Amino acid sequence: MTQLLLTRYMAGKKSKSERIPRRPAPPFEEAGSLSNAIARDGLMGTALEDTNEFGPTAMIILLMIVATITGGILLAFRYI
Repeated sequence: MTQLLLTRYMAGKKSKSERIPRRPAPPFEEAGSLSNAIARDGLMGTALEDTNEFGPTAMIILLMIVATITGGILLAFRYI
C-alpha cells in the first residue's frame, strides 16, 4: 500500500498538492571507488555536485578538512 503511494510522487511528476515542482535528477556516473571518483570529478565536484555515488563520503571528508582548518585557526587565536 505504501509503495503505491510513494510511486505516485516520484521525481518529475507533479501532483496537484505540490506548489514547487521537483527538479530533475543530476547527471550521474558510477566511479567504482572513492579514489577514482575524486581523481575524475575532484573533491568539490564529488561532494557538492553529487556527480557519482561517493557524494556523501566526499562530503564527510570535506567536513573534516574544514573542521581541521577552523580548529587550527581557533587554536592560533588562543596563543595570540
